[in-house]
Amino acid sequence: MNKRLPRRLVDGLGVFSLGLGAAQLTAPGAVNRLIGAEDNPANRALQRWAGGAREFAAGVGLESRRMTALWLWARVAGDAFDLTVLSRLLGSARDGDARRRAAIATAAVAGVTLADLAAATTVGRRGGRTPVHAAARITVNRPVSEVYAAWRKLENLPRFMTHLAEVRQLGDGRSHWRASGPAGLDVEWDAEITRERADEHLAWESVGKATVRNSGRVDFRQAPGGRGTEIRVHLDYDPPGGAVGAAVAKLFGEEPDQQVRDDLRRFKQLLEVGEVVRSEGSPDGPDVRGLATQHPAQPLPV
Repeated sequence: MNKRLPRRLVDGLGVFSLGLGAAQLTAPGAVNRLIGAEDNPANRALQRWAGGAREFAAGVGLESRRMTALWLWARVAGDAFDLTVLSRLLGSARDGDARRRAAIATAAVAGVTLADLAAATTVGRRGGRTPVHAAARITVNRPVSEVYAAWRKLENLPRFMTHLAEVRQLGDGRSHWRASGPAGLDVEWDAEITRERADEHLAWESVGKATVRNSGRVDFRQAPGGRGTEIRVHLDYDPPGGAVGAAVAKLFGEEPDQQVRDDLRRFKQLLEVGEVVRSEGSPDGPDVRGLATQHPAQPLPV
């Protein structure tokens, strides 16, 4: 299974819940007419509070990325309730148009139920966790070959990825990664390059019994107008459970996309200036790891 699929599915269900919940809360009459139900005060109240409030709460819960499995199973229970109501509506429909609308609504809810079940069981097997996907892009005012060579020298990664303490190349496309977590907890894993085309793209993934299963891909393209190189980064990781998982969550931060953007800004500074310029206003402030070893500007080794 695509490692991004569970997270994308959960995010999609979260957005769907928010949209449906908002519609049921703000326009219950329109939703009643859409599904072929009689639009009366009792049905409007049912749409708002038995449907809209429930859906909106589930959407907020899923998008918060906390207690994901609980919110998914709550959606499955809500689907069962909706299917029961729709089946009764279908059986009591007074005309062909109402029956057709109720049948379409029933089929739609049945499809969503299957998606909810798939997501809930997948996340349940992972102990309530969903893989995390982060992506960002930036333009570096340097030639593609220079930018690619700097990234391809994996030992450079800890210089701008603050969660990494060390990357050591082992040969044959394999490398050993070490990240320094909270409370002195180190997280280590081996990785191997899975796809590579010089000056175009580089992809890798963890191998063996990695504490944190992860993968990444970086694409390098010539920026329009001769402005250097456009870099696009995609990272995926599957945080473990327990105390180690809690430490990993802190390690990667609450906003992985923002962290990748910050990493890319530091990479841009290294390539264009020769060092990471830090100040009170920089993404990590003056306490970033390794600040004490900051050196005069010099080119990044390639």
